[in-house]
Amino acid sequence: MGSGKSTIGKILAEHLHLLFIDLDLEIEKKLNMSVKEIFKTKGEVYFRKIEHQLLHSIVAENDNFVLSLGGGTPCYANNHLVLQEPGICSIYLKGSIKTLAERLEKEKEHRPVLNNNTDDTLETFIAKHLFDRSYFYYQAKHIITIDNKTPDELIKEIEVLA
Repeated sequence: MGSGKSTIGKILAEHLHLLFIDLDLEIEKKLNMSVKEIFKTKGEVYFRKIEHQLLHSIVAENDNFVLSLGGGTPCYANNHLVLQEPGICSIYLKGSIKTLAERLEKEKEHRPVLNNNTDDTLETFIAKHLFDRSYFYYQAKHIITIDNKTPDELIKEIEVLA
């Protein structure tokens, strides 16, 4: 969350002349609701079920595309195994707690998971999430640090991998 997956994914897809798919946007289109509304009215378990189904159908039905996952996607329903499949170039855009907190401070109202956080500071909340999720994030085939890098610098690093 806050690493720039959607922004970098769009730019990368343009550079490579590939289809760009944002998993959260696909879920919103399918259910005709925002992620925030889905969490609020149907709950996280329902969201994760739809997320899992769509992830698998997108990967099965498309070739040569850039897919931006939600921050929790790899952590549920064995979705992290998709990141290890042959033919998949998976990348973890890794940010420091400080970088992520600076970015997410501006987006709190649009992030359902952050809205439910009432006990911790933003940095503590991020640190706990990264600790809980790091096993799944490290299942990606490549890890790129985003701290102090421009989108163009990140795209150049990623293009070498693709």
